[in-house]
Amino acid sequence: MSASVYIHPLTLVSGPQAVEGEAVRLGGSMAYAREFALVVREGGAVAERIVGTPRMIEAALARLSGALAEEGAEQWRNLAKSHAPLQLGSRTVRLDQPQVMGILNVTPDSFSDGGQHDQIEAGRAYAAAMLEAGAAIIDIGGESTRPGAAATFEDEEIRRVVPAVEYCASMGAAISVDTRRAGVLAAALSAGAHMANDVSALRYDPRSIELVATEGCPVVLMHAPGAGEDLHKGGDYADVVSEVFDFLKAARARAIDAGVAEDRIILDPGIGFGKSLAENLALINALPLFHALGSPLMLGASRKRMIGALSAEEPADRRLAGSLALAVKGMEAGVHLLRVHDVAETVQARNVWRGLRDAALTDFSTLPLA
Repeated sequence: MSASVYIHPLTLVSGPQAVEGEAVRLGGSMAYAREFALVVREGGAVAERIVGTPRMIEAALARLSGALAEEGAEQWRNLAKSHAPLQLGSRTVRLDQPQVMGILNVTPDSFSDGGQHDQIEAGRAYAAAMLEAGAAIIDIGGESTRPGAAATFEDEEIRRVVPAVEYCASMGAAISVDTRRAGVLAAALSAGAHMANDVSALRYDPRSIELVATEGCPVVLMHAPGAGEDLHKGGDYADVVSEVFDFLKAARARAIDAGVAEDRIILDPGIGFGKSLAENLALINALPLFHALGSPLMLGASRKRMIGALSAEEPADRRLAGSLALAVKGMEAGVHLLRVHDVAETVQARNVWRGLRDAALTDFSTLPLA
């Protein structure tokens, strides 16, 4: 089995001046890392692990050879790669700060708010409230992907999604559509949507990858172990972090090979999809690693089952505090998009977090004296 390399950002700092300039800005975000672990895995096990500052990691990379050297150098470049804004209709969504994507479920059986917004007037009011609260993007979903959810036929999903796209478009919203079916995506784009969010990473429907390439719309590729009807099937990992990384790397390469523009791709580790509590926690702690793939990152952990597992089995509608904790963790890791149910509260948390980060970046008292 061939060896593979991974560069894990370990020590996150408030800004480069706090460490006399020896820090890497992760993915063009407001997150900075000073120490990294260069990990070489072979045969499913760690063969080598070197921890150090950027200069030490660069020296370690110089000692690699062949394909490992090329891959390591690319990951190192990607960690510091800045990403252009998303142009979604008339809205420009900058990716140099955390942005909030509001979830609009128009299904009768969503795990968190099933049936509350599937009627047009209720959905319209909820979408307007999210936009007013500061959502940069509205993500519309017409199929529940929770474990054990009943199958949704394409025609029914279109019937649910298109009216929601139309009323969100009438508000001037930037619109994402959470679907794994090409027919639904095509209908939504025609109705005014701008972006695809595919929980199967364009694997479920063979038509989807060509449609995304042809339309040129941004697309979120999410990790899920299942490629068929059950997205949660097959979640058996020896090392969940490296395996999800490898999956997203391959999904990204497949999309690019099919004609999807590199700067249109966003990656999501798929928290809660075919993963145990321990595996979800490992992925969230390892979020900074995924900048090494070279694409903007999205985190969808809002109200997920893991929060209930860590808090006396609280039901989905009582998981706000846990959702905010995970959102802040994502911001600290440099995640670009936070997909959430509770927009106003997350925007407030983001604004306070950004105020702290702005203050740290403009605080010159940590600089050494001349």
